[in-house]
Amino acid sequence: MKKNIALVAGGYSSEYVVSLKSAESVYQWLDHDQFDIYRVILTRESWTAETPEGQYPVNLSDFSVNTGKKTIRFDFAYIIIHGTPGEDGKLQGYFDMLGIPYSTCGVLSASLTFNKFFTKTYLEPFGVLSAACRLVKMGEQVDPASVIDELGLPCFVKPNNGGSSFGVSKITSLEEMDEALQKAGKEDEEIIIESFLQGTELTCGLVRIGRKIIVFPVTEVVPKNEFFDYEAKYVKGMADEITPARIPADVSKACQDLSAMIYDKLNCRGIVRVDYILSSGKLYMLEVNTIPGMTATSFIPQQIKAMGWKVEEVLNKLVNSILEMK
Repeated sequence: MKKNIALVAGGYSSEYVVSLKSAESVYQWLDHDQFDIYRVILTRESWTAETPEGQYPVNLSDFSVNTGKKTIRFDFAYIIIHGTPGEDGKLQGYFDMLGIPYSTCGVLSASLTFNKFFTKTYLEPFGVLSAACRLVKMGEQVDPASVIDELGLPCFVKPNNGGSSFGVSKITSLEEMDEALQKAGKEDEEIIIESFLQGTELTCGLVRIGRKIIVFPVTEVVPKNEFFDYEAKYVKGMADEITPARIPADVSKACQDLSAMIYDKLNCRGIVRVDYILSSGKLYMLEVNTIPGMTATSFIPQQIKAMGWKVEEVLNKLVNSILEMK
C-alpha cells in the first residue's frame, strides 16, 4: 500500500516563494509509484492541502485532511520550508508530538542552526573557525564606530535568524551602518554583524541515509555582485557555481571532512548544506542550512549530479530510510 506524504512548503518568512519553487522540484523527484504526494502549503492565515479533489484545510489537531469523501492521514512529512516554521524547529516539534516522521533535523538541531550566533558559539570548542562577530538585539543601542573598530571594514550586517540573504548588507563605511541595521531588523529581532573574510566561497552538502553519512562534492561560488546576495542566488547568470570546486584535492577533502564533523556534532538528519569561506588557507564556516534550496539549479542537485547520482534516487532513499526506522 502506498504511503501518504505531505510535501510541506510555504512558511511565514520572506523565503515563502523560494520554498514553493523547491517544493515543485521535490514533487517531481519523489516517486509517485511508491507514494501518494500531497502539497501542503503553510501561511500564517491557513494550512491548505492540495488534493486531486481540490484544496482543503488541514486539521491542525492531527494533521489530517477531510475532503468530504475521505480523510487523508499522512505517514510522512517532507519539509521544504526555508525559514520559520520549517527550519527553526517549530514544525519538527509539532510533528514529534503527533508521531509523524519527517525529512529534516530534529527540534534541537534545527533551532540551534537557525540561529547563526548560537551555531558559531556551539561549534567553536570543536575547532570550527568563523568570522568575528557581534550580536545586536532589538532595541539595543549600537555605536557604529565601536563596532567598526572591533570588526573592521567592510563588514556584513545580517538577520541572525533567516536565510536566502534577505536583509543582508555589506557595508564599507560608517555612514551605511544605520541603514543596514534597519534593513536586517525588518527580517529578525536579532542582528549579527560579522567581519569580512577575503577568500573563496565554498559550499558542501551531505545527507544521512540510514546510519551512513554521504558527503557530496564541494561547490565553488563566484558571485557577480558584491557578495552572494538574493539576486546572485536566484537570478540566472548572476553567479558562477562550479562543482567540483577549483581547489586542491586535499582542501576539498578537508572541507568534506569538516562538513561531516559539523553534521555529526549538531546531530543533523536529512539533507544539510554547510557554507564556508576559504581564507588564507583556512576554512571558516559561514552557516549551516538544514533545509537547503532544492530547485533544479540549487547547489544540492548540482552536487548530487556531480557524483554521478540521480537526485530522485537520493530523495527516495532518504524517505524510505526514515520510514524504515519508525
